[in-house]
Amino acid sequence: MSEIETTVAVAPPARTAAPPSHRAGLRVIAIYEVIKTVCLVLVAIAAFHLDRQQNFEQLVHWLEHLPLTGSNELRWHLVGALQEFGPSRFVAVGLVALGYAVLFGIEGVGLLMGKYWAEWFTVIATASLIPIELYETLLRFGWLKLAALVGNVAIVVYLVRVALQTRELRRAAHARFH
Repeated sequence: MSEIETTVAVAPPARTAAPPSHRAGLRVIAIYEVIKTVCLVLVAIAAFHLDRQQNFEQLVHWLEHLPLTGSNELRWHLVGALQEFGPSRFVAVGLVALGYAVLFGIEGVGLLMGKYWAEWFTVIATASLIPIELYETLLRFGWLKLAALVGNVAIVVYLVRVALQTRELRRAAHARFH
């Protein structure tokens, strides 16, 4: 063997990503995280816009005069909740939304780039919210809350399996070359 062939034969791979069978699943989760990021940025923009009394009053006025048939109860509940909430708290809502947008953005971009750390980062971040989602679902049941809870549990289980398989592949590659 030539010197170049020997070097190539013993050099460890630059990176061991998730098994090919899991790349599509990771891509779907990454896109989901990016979509959540975009939505939260939009929520933050709206919240920062509503912190001004004039804008807040305009929204309430618009909701009060919105011609919706068959959904009046929901509309008046929303108007009441907004008036009780007040414009001053929207800055906090915007900051929390931006914080979560950064978290979900890091997860999504890391998964899209095939980074091993992103798998565990997403597991930890998503799993840390499951107790809150469970509490909320049990306290005030809603099908959307239940779907989010089940979806996040499925994501955590799937990513743990992928990350453990990736770790085993990395270990095997390391053992082969050392």
